[in-house]
Amino acid sequence: MKKIIVTGGAGFIGSNLLNYLVPLQPDTLFINLDNLTYAANLHSLKGIEGAPNYKFEKTDISNPEAVAETFRRYGPDCVIHLAAESHVDRSIADPDAFMRTNIMGTFYLLEACRAHWKKDGDNLFHHVSTDEVYGSLGENGLFTEETRYDPSSPYSAAKAASDHIVKAYNRTYGLPIKLSNCSNNYGPRQFPEKLIPLMILNALEGKPLPIYGKGTNVRDWLYVLDHCEAIWLVVQKGRVGETYNIGGNSEKKNIDVVRSICKVLSEETGKPLAALEGLITYVADRPGHDLRYAIDASKISGELGWRPKETFESGLRKTIRWYLENNEWIEKVKTGEYRKWIAKNYGDRS
Repeated sequence: MKKIIVTGGAGFIGSNLLNYLVPLQPDTLFINLDNLTYAANLHSLKGIEGAPNYKFEKTDISNPEAVAETFRRYGPDCVIHLAAESHVDRSIADPDAFMRTNIMGTFYLLEACRAHWKKDGDNLFHHVSTDEVYGSLGENGLFTEETRYDPSSPYSAAKAASDHIVKAYNRTYGLPIKLSNCSNNYGPRQFPEKLIPLMILNALEGKPLPIYGKGTNVRDWLYVLDHCEAIWLVVQKGRVGETYNIGGNSEKKNIDVVRSICKVLSEETGKPLAALEGLITYVADRPGHDLRYAIDASKISGELGWRPKETFESGLRKTIRWYLENNEWIEKVKTGEYRKWIAKNYGDRS
């Protein structure tokens, strides 16, 4: 049986990826390595927690002994590396965890791969990264795989460093690696500190909808299940040593995203649109806020045939319906009940 470690599998993208892959690949054992920090939620994995080809290990990837022990126990053939501190605002306020997890955690995983994998083995380290490593675009142009790195925040700088380390292990040690850099993900199971779930939940509760600056910053939005399919396609068919940019072909100004959320929520709940839009509040911009991100995904499209299935409009409606239909998940996040459950069940594990 093939064995794949997925780091950060209790987070937003990781939980969606595992919910997608575990039923799809019954002959592959998926080992979820997650340290269960604040944004991790094992309730997002309830649908697969009893599957015979799924295992969970509470593991801090910034602990090299714990990483090495996991490799000794399972002997994985492949690592899909998603674990990262990822919220820009948190990285500005307290960058320490971002350096430890995103840089040193990646290093320890690569070292474990190098120690346990034979040079002629059928192995792979797939590193999932972000378009934020490229910095900010002006009004025109797109990020390609050849775009020069120019990170703006401690988060993106830490991810840029980890990208370079992964590439160096391929060039120096011959470690089989692949990279993907994605645009802004949205969809089910996203922790409500990010823009779209924060706006959905605040709007439902009649709370302010805070937007940085004038709301003119532009992001390319990628539905998370489209991203999961792209990751798996790169793992299976992408060329070793290559980077693939993954984007949703959905550039939107932040203010337009929030207005779209208000419109769909009004249609889905019957709440007056004017009342929802009246909650929009402009707040002081954050330091180093990049103006625009936009992905050129022609490489993965041309080589592997991948294209996003969801438009922003269809993906947003699916996302809003998921939050409307999963109140138990939301309440456990909002009240911290899932954190209490994690502390009870995993608090004594190293």
